[in-house]
Amino acid sequence: MSGGERFYLNRELSWVEFNARVLEEGLDAANPPLERLRFLSIVSSNLDEFFMVRVASLKAAAQKNPDAQADDMSGMSYAEVLSAISRRVRELSGRQYAYLSHELLPALAQSGLEIQRPSDWDAQTARWLELWYESQVEPALTPIAVPPEGEGDFPVTGNLRIHVAFLLRHALDQSQERLVIAQVPPNLGRFVRLPACGDLTVRMALLDDVVLMFGGRMFPGWDVRERTLFKITRDADIGVDEDEDENFKAAMEKIVVDRQSSKPVRMTISADSEGLEPILSARLGLQPEDVYPLAGPIDLKSFAALAELAGFDQLRYPAHHPVAVFEAAEGNSVFDELRKRDLVVHAPYESFGTVLDFIDSAARDKATLAIKITLYRTSSDSPIIASLTKAVRAGKQVTVVLELKARFEEERNLAWANRLERAGVIVVYGAARLKVHAKAALVVRKEEDGQVRRYTHLSTGNYNDKTARLYGDLSLLSSSPDLTRDVSSFFNAVTGLSSLGELRHLAMAPFDLKRRLVSMIDREAERSSPESPGLIMAKLNSLGDKAVIDALYRASQKGVNVLLNVRGVCQLVPGLGGLSENIQVLSIVGRFLEHSRIVYFRNGGMDELYLSSADWMPRNLDRRVELMFPVLEPQAKERILFILSAYFEDTAKARSLGPSGRWTRVPVGDDDPLSAQELLAQEAARRMELQHDNADSRDLK
Repeated sequence: MSGGERFYLNRELSWVEFNARVLEEGLDAANPPLERLRFLSIVSSNLDEFFMVRVASLKAAAQKNPDAQADDMSGMSYAEVLSAISRRVRELSGRQYAYLSHELLPALAQSGLEIQRPSDWDAQTARWLELWYESQVEPALTPIAVPPEGEGDFPVTGNLRIHVAFLLRHALDQSQERLVIAQVPPNLGRFVRLPACGDLTVRMALLDDVVLMFGGRMFPGWDVRERTLFKITRDADIGVDEDEDENFKAAMEKIVVDRQSSKPVRMTISADSEGLEPILSARLGLQPEDVYPLAGPIDLKSFAALAELAGFDQLRYPAHHPVAVFEAAEGNSVFDELRKRDLVVHAPYESFGTVLDFIDSAARDKATLAIKITLYRTSSDSPIIASLTKAVRAGKQVTVVLELKARFEEERNLAWANRLERAGVIVVYGAARLKVHAKAALVVRKEEDGQVRRYTHLSTGNYNDKTARLYGDLSLLSSSPDLTRDVSSFFNAVTGLSSLGELRHLAMAPFDLKRRLVSMIDREAERSSPESPGLIMAKLNSLGDKAVIDALYRASQKGVNVLLNVRGVCQLVPGLGGLSENIQVLSIVGRFLEHSRIVYFRNGGMDELYLSSADWMPRNLDRRVELMFPVLEPQAKERILFILSAYFEDTAKARSLGPSGRWTRVPVGDDDPLSAQELLAQEAARRMELQHDNADSRDLK
């Protein structure tokens, strides 16, 4: 199939449209006010990462050849993509800040939470803040003079650090001007709680506003001609020398440091800065299209902390309590249960505690011989790490495949690597030139009968107890000999850098996952007929691999019904006559981040269901170590198929992708809106009640 804009959407612009859907949730009055604020902060956080990685990469390529195609699918040049990104991001930011300033912050103030900007300060508040600045803030500030152009480089501002710029004029000699910058101290907290005024309102000021208004005190004898707040986003798309095997950790540590002084990609700046904006952008080597004036606080990412502020439960979603999948009891451990059946854990509706218990039970159990696990992103105080160190100190062999190249997690993973190695854990740093993104654990035990048996955990999401409360992920716990044998082969291949033996059930990227996936899509097309059309259902985070998209187009042309639920990037174009009229693409953005990857094939009545760590993107299928694994047990299969189907019934949070590339809300119809996330929460609660009822019945017998 030939490339061209008609058949494929641009990856970067598709990603920006995902953030447009997140922004819609922030503008939706049906969501509680603090949840709307959280969505607005997510948009800002996402854009920071987008500019650091994707835009930085595009700009570097555009400097070499701006007219070259940005990818081999959409047909757009680098210059066209960058221009389109700039226009759309400015449009979205304008909506974001207009809503924040004119609707959301006033609504929060009416509800008892007031964020005061300098224009809101009365004389008493301003005086209190000035005294607080003098005693608490000014000692921590370091003003740095910017050398005149041609006499020195612009001072290093770090990455994503809020700064104040002061344009000064000498009080006695008006011809003398000076530019000075000062970083807003990042460790004092973004929000300053103001004294109570006798009512129930919680009032807060922003630390950056305080420094902006009173920072001129640092320059006696100089008048502040203009002042502004700004933040620099720097290139984080820095590669590491994969051949530095002997000193790989040191190379990764250098990456973390270099990001603080790498090439500027974007500057966000207060919208009221007229004189300083061109001066700063020129000194930083930024073009006008790289500068984004914002009519409000220049960094909304930290506003997510306000969504957790105590005392405002009425402004948030009702508290969510994950239910237990399995509760260990005397005489029935998690291993006893897995010898009877597979367990499915559906976070965040079901507790991640089952997975933590699996690892911790293995660490404590005298029968355990070995534990092997992949770690990509973990929490800052990970109980998994604690269990693994406990296991190795108890004499068990523990192997951790720790991915140091997990972007923006490098520093944390380096710290975990050092801690694990000190404890005696065998730490393997992934595979050369490939990120290990697979989520797998293997426990080897010597049973009471003297037999050695393996148990496994496979997942679509990370071993992270914090994100498991917010991310929708599915995982499978099993003692199936066939499945655990494959998992054992997987670990041997990764840790031993050996050739991969035949896997009966698992598909592994970058070796055979894409081939098997395309083969199953083509098989569905071959077995489809007008009397019995094929069916493919898939839930993904991103879809951008050309071979997979072309296979889906072929399936559609053969009459296969293709239902796709894609959270973020989707380069496939649905609804094109003669090509993709049998393909429907939906996307759900709601309270929880959709993160699970599920794919179903009707397969002529012999249906197959798979879970995977991999999205259908070239990076996942060609440049990462990923796993796709089948759900074989009938009850587990039936349950996950119910979960998958729910995402195509949503009329509350679903948007539909049209042939033009635009997303529109799915019509509600005459019935009440159906939220897949709410339905799945109710289903998890119902399952727990049923388990308790069955347990009570057994006790009565």
